[in-house]
Amino acid sequence: MDELNRLSVEEFKQTDKMPFIVVLENIRSAYNVGSVFRTADAFLLEAIYICGYTCCPPHKEIKKTALGAEETVTWKHFDTTSEAIIALKEMGYKVFSVEQASGSILLNDLNIDVTDKIAVIFGNEVSGVEQTTIQQSEGCIEIPQFGMKHSLNVSTAAGVVMWELVRNRKLSNTSI
Repeated sequence: MDELNRLSVEEFKQTDKMPFIVVLENIRSAYNVGSVFRTADAFLLEAIYICGYTCCPPHKEIKKTALGAEETVTWKHFDTTSEAIIALKEMGYKVFSVEQASGSILLNDLNIDVTDKIAVIFGNEVSGVEQTTIQQSEGCIEIPQFGMKHSLNVSTAAGVVMWELVRNRKLSNTSI
């Protein structure tokens, strides 16, 4: 770890984070939750908000895929996604659902100010983001897809969206 110049857990927790929060709404698979934790750690995201019946750390399946990121990434549980959205908006976050929907914005066409604080909601692996959640969002972000399948695993979709948000912020030369 020394050769990789990695931070300790405490140093990581003190590091400035990207002003992005991932919201997980009713995710069935704890493995998917762990994978999102690991990716959020990799991109220095501010937090993960866990909603509904999505499982929370400590959990053996989260631990297996998060590889310790459940200890480094700040997280908070909300009984409902609506409660999380209210809290996010009170903190000045723009909230988007990641969903294929009428009027959705393609991820590569998303125009946000690089100083904006952004929250992105990922929904259930089968049913997606709930309609009531979409209605509380600023809009829907859709990942462009070109093959026969028009869906991605939720942890894969989260990784794609997180990277695009971080990449755009880094390209703008805006500090974390």
